[in-house]
Amino acid sequence: MVQTPAKPEIETLLLNLPKTVKLHVTPEQFTSLAACNRELQLERTAQGELIVNPPTGWETGKRNWSISGELYIWWRNSGEPGEAFDSSAGFTLPNGAILSPDTCWISQERWDALTDEQKTTFPQICPDFVVELRSESDTLKSLQEKMQEYMENGARLGWLINPKNRTVAVYRVGLEVETLSNPTELSGEEIVPGFVLNLCRVWG
Repeated sequence: MVQTPAKPEIETLLLNLPKTVKLHVTPEQFTSLAACNRELQLERTAQGELIVNPPTGWETGKRNWSISGELYIWWRNSGEPGEAFDSSAGFTLPNGAILSPDTCWISQERWDALTDEQKTTFPQICPDFVVELRSESDTLKSLQEKMQEYMENGARLGWLINPKNRTVAVYRVGLEVETLSNPTELSGEEIVPGFVLNLCRVWG
């Protein structure tokens, strides 16, 4: 009887990467990494750089739940055709980046225009409406760049919500960014008709 040698145990090591070192992955590699690390929120830049977002604190989680919940309730009750998503969904933008807004919405017309292949895993589309909520670990500059990237790739309305100073930067196609100081509510305008976000729950 031939005995099969035991497989050596695989040791898991933690690797700390300095900010000067960048990891680059292909879209296919990114998909495999995301499937094996569902507890992490991974993103990929247009240049192929892997971004690992740390877990948020409870305050950010609560605020984001409130925002996504309000969008879901509007979507469920309004009858407006379209698709709404929370922060667990990633999208492949036209420039090749794979990003995950904190919450977003896509019109039914644009969603239905995608083929089954384009809808696989990380749909090849930039949402019409995107929301980013700044957490303690986010730099304002990185979120501003992310919002600009959404707008350059097909988004029509975007909100960058900053609870730290109670401001909201509103992004619209072809217009300068409008900064609102301590607003009590936000309107989805003609992009997300009838959707109004009450910010009292977000500010806390």
